Amino acid sequence: MNKILIIGAGASGLMAAITAARAGAQVTILEQNDKPGKKILATGNGRCNLTNIHQEPSDYRCSQPDFPWKIVEQFSYRETLQFFSKIGIFTKNRQGWMYPFSDQASSVAEVLEMEARNLKVKIKTKEEVTKICPLRPGFQVLTKTWHYECDKLILACGSHASSVEGSSDAGYRFARELGHHVVPPLPALAALKGKGSYFGKWAGTRMDGVVSLEIQGEIFKEERGEILFTDYGISGIPVFQISRYAIRAIHEGCTVVCHLDLMPEFSPSDLLSLLETRRASSPYKTMTQSLIGLLPKKLIQVMAADASSEIQVTQNLKDWQIPVKDAYSLKQAQVCSGGVDTRELTCSLESTLLPGLYFTGEVVDVDGPCGGYNLQWAWSSGAVAGKAAADR
Repeated sequence: MNKILIIGAGASGLMAAITAARAGAQVTILEQNDKPGKKILATGNGRCNLTNIHQEPSDYRCSQPDFPWKIVEQFSYRETLQFFSKIGIFTKNRQGWMYPFSDQASSVAEVLEMEARNLKVKIKTKEEVTKICPLRPGFQVLTKTWHYECDKLILACGSHASSVEGSSDAGYRFARELGHHVVPPLPALAALKGKGSYFGKWAGTRMDGVVSLEIQGEIFKEERGEILFTDYGISGIPVFQISRYAIRAIHEGCTVVCHLDLMPEFSPSDLLSLLETRRASSPYKTMTQSLIGLLPKKLIQVMAADASSEIQVTQNLKDWQIPVKDAYSLKQAQVCSGGVDTRELTCSLESTLLPGLYFTGEVVDVDGPCGGYNLQWAWSSGAVAGKAAADR
């Protein structure tokens, strides 16, 4: 019987364990937390956005753009929904974003653990791995309290993004120690910190708008949705969606600017006409007073603070520019971009440098936007690696 050891009991680790155990392997998971699936509990604001029925190769970002889809195709969102349906998760569809009907991420973590234990997967919690030794064939894995030997090893350690207890960069460290190249891990799906001293004035405000990302003077990408204005810059889903590109560009020394269109329903000329009409209908109002009822008060303080005309307010509302310094915080990011270089992996996620070693989930140089894509990568990569590792 093939002995498989998995480091990490997160989404991809549990999926790998279940898939390998179903294929007849003897599986043990080492998890440094006191229970499995902790990071799953934080996904989707505690509701767990399992996957998305709208899937394209471009939804998965990687230094080798063609690589992720080769994995996702082997275990698609359809297989994901079938898998969870069979182990007890009934799903609901929110415009393609799929959630457990319970709206509780804990449901997902619990059924995964129950299925793994039913398949006799051994889950060793509070086991922090300190060293991995290739035996050729097989591996010896040392923890603070014990040592384990296995035929195949799957690294599903996740990343050090998020504030969830136990999130760490151990997977990247192990990969480097075993001779692999790691694309520098950086925050993704993160809030952005801007350059400026006025952010405290608009902190706590929300408004629908369009965020356009400019890199080195060229508009690279834009996203629409609810923007959250913070005391350090901007946040919200449209900001998260562009953040990985902004942060990697800054890391590479590029100039990055976010352009905000806070009135995307209006052309510049129509917005100017609206502002002039509002002012003319109440000539006793000041410029800032004429904006009450159109904009949140905190935004008026910023958008019209020094404006001398409706033309200037229109320009501010249609193209407010924020030079970007960095991500707000790695601990507040939902995932990392970067990771183990996919040029050193096969299409079964096996290392080309150390046969029998597999990488899954966030430790690999693959990430996706909001909407269930990062969890789909976890399910797909875990299933693919688990199946391959179980194959003698």
